Amino acid sequence: MNNAQQTARVGLFFLLGVALIWVTYETLSGGKLFRDQGYTLIAGFDDVKDLKKGDDVRMAGVKIGSIDLTRLDGRRAVAVLRVDSGVLIPRDATATIYMAGLLGSNYVGIGMGTAGVPPLSDGQEISTTVTPDFNTIMSELGNLGKKLDGALGSFSSAMNGDGKGNGGLIQNLDHLVTDNRDKIGATLSNLQSVSEKINNGEGTLGKLVNDPDLHDQLLAAINELKATATQANSFMANAQGIVDHVKSGQGSLGMLLYDPQSAENLRVAVQDFRDVSDKLAKGQGTLGKLISDDSLYLSAQSTMKKADRALDGMTDSGPITAVGIVANALF
Repeated sequence: MNNAQQTARVGLFFLLGVALIWVTYETLSGGKLFRDQGYTLIAGFDDVKDLKKGDDVRMAGVKIGSIDLTRLDGRRAVAVLRVDSGVLIPRDATATIYMAGLLGSNYVGIGMGTAGVPPLSDGQEISTTVTPDFNTIMSELGNLGKKLDGALGSFSSAMNGDGKGNGGLIQNLDHLVTDNRDKIGATLSNLQSVSEKINNGEGTLGKLVNDPDLHDQLLAAINELKATATQANSFMANAQGIVDHVKSGQGSLGMLLYDPQSAENLRVAVQDFRDVSDKLAKGQGTLGKLISDDSLYLSAQSTMKKADRALDGMTDSGPITAVGIVANALF
């Protein structure tokens, strides 16, 4: 083999080694040697949930970058997001850590934000929201299981007792049935006897169940009650109408109650009647004297007696003589 061939082989192996080194470096660096580095955003979380460098940054399910690094910043964890330069993220967008699967790695998902809102620039901080991860969910399920186990234990104790002399519901029911077996049997026997009587049409309830005529009479009575209730409702409606009529001041009673002039006239009339009654009681006036003065009554009685004697004397006298007799008797 001459020197030229050896030189060519050495050069070929050298080129293959350089190519292998290049492929290895590109694989390990994510192919970022000559790629656009984009820009970075800061996302602060209480917990980055095992995010690591190289994990995806996605928007609407599309990869738009990756995690550049994670670090602690005071009392919070910070993830530095490297976003492709061609992707603009609105300032009102939020970043959230999602779980890719039960066994997959986590990623940061960014919302679409609002159209027309200015985009975030390099180095600015993006708003974040927190969602429960798999560990949190499993922890909550564990707590729920403990609570459910405690509730089932309490239910079991209530049903079967706590083993410390406190009987449960089932034991108490068993004791109750055992202690009252005879009473329960007698009660069931009585119920059976009552049901047989009802089935045979005995008693009021039995007749009501088995006698169609009694059922029809009861139904007719119910219909009459309904009609009476309807009439009562109509009466109440009419009464309400009368009340409304009176309240509006219509009619004699309405005017009497709500018309001031009518009320004043009634007051004056009652006062006049009271004055008249007072005068009669005191013997004032002709009628008062007639009621209270005994002498007027005695004079009238004397006059009536004289008239009676005059009529007796007219029996056998002529007209002129009779007139004279009457005048004489009266005066």
